[in-house]
Amino acid sequence: MEDEKKVNSLIPKPDETRERRMKWWKDARLGMFIHAGPYSVLGRGEWAMQQELIPAEEYTKYGEQWCPKTSFLYDLVKLAKEAGMKYVILTTKHCDGYHLWDSQNSDFTAAKMGPKRDLVREFVEACRSLDMRIGLYYGLMDWRHPDGDLCAIDEAARKRFVAYTRNNLKELMSNYGKIDILWFDGPWPMPTAEQWESEQLIDLVRSLQPDIIVNNRARCAEDFSCPEGEVAEQPAERYWEACMTLNGDWGWAEHPPGDWESLRDVLRMIRKATAYNGNLLLNVGPMPDGSIPDEARSLLISLGKWLQLNAEAVYGAVDRIDGTLEAWVNTGFWTRKGNTAYFWLLRGWTGPAFAIGGVETPVESIELLADGRRLAFVQTDRRLLISGLPDQNPDPVAGCPVLKIIFCETPKQVLSGGMILLPEEQASWW
Repeated sequence: MEDEKKVNSLIPKPDETRERRMKWWKDARLGMFIHAGPYSVLGRGEWAMQQELIPAEEYTKYGEQWCPKTSFLYDLVKLAKEAGMKYVILTTKHCDGYHLWDSQNSDFTAAKMGPKRDLVREFVEACRSLDMRIGLYYGLMDWRHPDGDLCAIDEAARKRFVAYTRNNLKELMSNYGKIDILWFDGPWPMPTAEQWESEQLIDLVRSLQPDIIVNNRARCAEDFSCPEGEVAEQPAERYWEACMTLNGDWGWAEHPPGDWESLRDVLRMIRKATAYNGNLLLNVGPMPDGSIPDEARSLLISLGKWLQLNAEAVYGAVDRIDGTLEAWVNTGFWTRKGNTAYFWLLRGWTGPAFAIGGVETPVESIELLADGRRLAFVQTDRRLLISGLPDQNPDPVAGCPVLKIIFCETPKQVLSGGMILLPEEQASWW
């Protein structure tokens, strides 16, 4: 975790192409992460090989046993689209060393055993057919490679392992047409970007994919950071994407119902990411045959229904709320676009009328975003009293209606007195 915090604190070097390359990603807001591989057969998460010290020869049999159905990647991409996501990222090689493509650099591949298919090609074709942006995850660490550990202490091994990494990336970036995102992970055991030759690797990637965007997990800042396991305010100086699981595991693992995030939990993640101009990447770990867990399918279909009604509060260019609107209000939370603020009633239904304190900017209009219903309001002495809401919560999907509040200028809300939360406290509380 300390290593992640250190890398996430790096500020990207200036790049005159970044704004153009990142525009679609900034507007997209939501993506799906897919963790699938031989570890799915074990059903104990994607780190099973390392954490259980499974020898490579024993682990090989799981690569032979893993035979997901032919439609599983199309089904996942289709679900992502139905959920309102705009891009999908597939784990092409996790740290177990299993290549999901027809690689010439390994015999431990989906094309040579198990499904005996090029799953990266199936994934790319599914994304293109459904008009979804394409992301490829690449795990730098490799528990099976003979130089996977030696590379940190032996220079000859390091050179061989970097060459292996370069050859893998060259295949992924050359053989599948346009790729939108490269998502590095697992930059161990080598502790520096210099040892990985990260800048040279990324230069190679960009020579093959000029418009690609790259995360920061090759130990250099690149285009965006990817904090894991928490959605919290990130610095305004860089783009960021929080990656989250739906049940605590990335690869498939059996979980009781109480371990799964609820729709309202996911909406809280989306709201916070949007409020601080970040993205959210939600993971699905398909079952061994590639089937989508019922809990994930149900949640994501409901999310898509909610987003159809409230898309305006989420997608597109947003402004950070810090410096304009309070992070903590007892009835709900904000996102903002210019002079328009969106108040998410995520903390329980207020009834037909309620007030928001500390609002200093004149309001032009208020409506219920889902159906455009205009609401009455009275604004006096920094207090905005809203009325005309129904007695019962009007959002049948998640119980989270959103109010669209148009201000005469950039909104300003200041609450004084009582408990003052420091930014790090706000992040942990809300």
